[in-house]
Amino acid sequence: MLKFKLKHQGFSAIEMMVVVAIIAILAMIAIPSSMGRIVREQVRGALPLADVAKEPIAAAWKNSKTLPADNKEAGLPASDLIVSNWIRALEVRNGAIHLTFGNKAHLKIKDKILSLRPAVIDESQIVPVAWVCGNAKAPDKMTLKGENKTNVSEEYLPNLCR
Repeated sequence: MLKFKLKHQGFSAIEMMVVVAIIAILAMIAIPSSMGRIVREQVRGALPLADVAKEPIAAAWKNSKTLPADNKEAGLPASDLIVSNWIRALEVRNGAIHLTFGNKAHLKIKDKILSLRPAVIDESQIVPVAWVCGNAKAPDKMTLKGENKTNVSEEYLPNLCR
């Protein structure tokens, strides 16, 4: 008569702990990179709000070769009344648009500012205004107007704003 010995197959507690430790290490590596992606998406998602101010600023330049000094001159409501999920204020200052992050913005960018400045050709106001985001440089032969108040960390700025 043949005897069969049943062998218990499974994982020991030590083997399970090693697997859990490896998964924990991988999660700790992945979480910071996904947080950075979330912040970058919020910065990118905030940019369309600036379109509200771009048109009246460009029109002022085309018509009178001047840039609005503030929201009122641009025909816009007070800065704290132009808001979105991530922006708590949109301020126009000497033609530049300053977006202040707040509301539901990630803590890494909360209260930080992203500036969009008009780039113009001083001798030819018929040339459309080009908008320069953050720390980016003006196109050749164009002059940047307004102050750059951008204090959002470079790692969270879209490529067009670096």
